[in-house]
Amino acid sequence: MFRTSRPIRLLLHLANLAAIVFILLPIAAVVTGSIQSEKALQADTHRLLPLEFTPDNFMVILTKGEQKGRIFEQVTYLPDNIKHFYTAFANSAIVAVSVTFLTLLFGALSAYTIARQRYRWTLFLLQANIVARFVPAVVMMIPLYILMRSLGQLNSLSGVIAAETGFLLPYAILILAPYFDTIPAELEEAARIDGCTRLKAFFYIVVPLATPALAACGVIMFIISWHELLIPLILNARPDFMTLPVVIASLVGDVHVFFNLMMAICLLALAPTVLLVILLQKYIVEGLAAGAVKG
Repeated sequence: MFRTSRPIRLLLHLANLAAIVFILLPIAAVVTGSIQSEKALQADTHRLLPLEFTPDNFMVILTKGEQKGRIFEQVTYLPDNIKHFYTAFANSAIVAVSVTFLTLLFGALSAYTIARQRYRWTLFLLQANIVARFVPAVVMMIPLYILMRSLGQLNSLSGVIAAETGFLLPYAILILAPYFDTIPAELEEAARIDGCTRLKAFFYIVVPLATPALAACGVIMFIISWHELLIPLILNARPDFMTLPVVIASLVGDVHVFFNLMMAICLLALAPTVLLVILLQKYIVEGLAAGAVKG
């Protein structure tokens, strides 16, 4: 283990603190903006502490605009998409859970094949996946739209799930393949001697040992899918199939931007991912640390 001097440790702690502050500052701005009115938010943009505290922004969203509260009493227009908050929340949950499950299922099988079957074509496909990640996703949107339209998957959750799974699958393979490579093959051979097939050995031996890596990969896939904007925005135009990022983006109008409502929805949308990371923190840290050491 490397020993560092006290000044170096102090600099590392300061750098760590600066990174944490840099990450938390936008969240602090969102929190302060979500508990203020639009007038108070724009009155003094350089003020750190809010001038007032009000839950009206959250009340308007959670009641779908039926209860406007004090700060929205004289407002003549509210965006219609806030009425679809619960639908968008459910759509985001369905898409994120489905994409995470499918990505882990197919990604684990593909990564296991790459780790155990050292064929030339598997390594070629892995390298092709790495190269494909350099292509901006926006370049693929027009071909993706044409493909989904020909398959009849526009304005549907299944089309979004299929598209996001296809985009995230290479990431899952790149995360899981090095970890599967560290699991001793002798354990599977012993299970196969006892009568297990290769598939049973994978599910009963390899998957339990790879739980930390699967948890870390699953959380990453869930967070990316939950906050994905471009694919649902391109494929779905009907409010019944909007996800939360699309609803947040719709609050930016041609004439007015509902900053306070946008920040309140951002906080509500952030809650599931924060809760998931807190619940699976042990497995995430263990999986990432094990992959870093063993890889």
